[in-house]
Amino acid sequence: MPETTIKGMIEGGKATGGPPLGPALGPLGVPVNDVIKEINEKTKAFEGLKIAVMVIVDTATKKFRIEVGAPSTSALILKEIGAQSGAKTKDETVGNITVDQAKKIAAAKESSMYGRTLADRVKQVLGTCKSMGVKVENEDPKAVIAKINSGEIKIDA
Repeated sequence: MPETTIKGMIEGGKATGGPPLGPALGPLGVPVNDVIKEINEKTKAFEGLKIAVMVIVDTATKKFRIEVGAPSTSALILKEIGAQSGAKTKDETVGNITVDQAKKIAAAKESSMYGRTLADRVKQVLGTCKSMGVKVENEDPKAVIAKINSGEIKIDA
């Protein structure tokens, strides 16, 4: 069962039959429109973000499967705060998120984060916030992490 893998970066929910995927899929004999439709369904939640997509085609049967990567934690944070980039200096603040927004990001990244619990993954997101110059509930992310560790802020699964 020989397989061919086509990789590309597409904007979430906006794949087209044009480059980079269409020209690579056409010669393989798979229904390009079906592939594009499935990619757009799977990436709709990441609208506005560039997403890595792999289309694996069984060249014998013309069946395909699609694997979608997750955007980076920093890209999800930037989307939440509506900013283009993180802080340029260590004293700059580019935005503010809530603990609930951090939970949402941690849930979206669950499969690629190392934390065993939601609280562990939220703390990883908060660490990224710290390095990007993003405050959490108008506080330094380190202070919020300390509150999670002490039990003052509860992170429910």
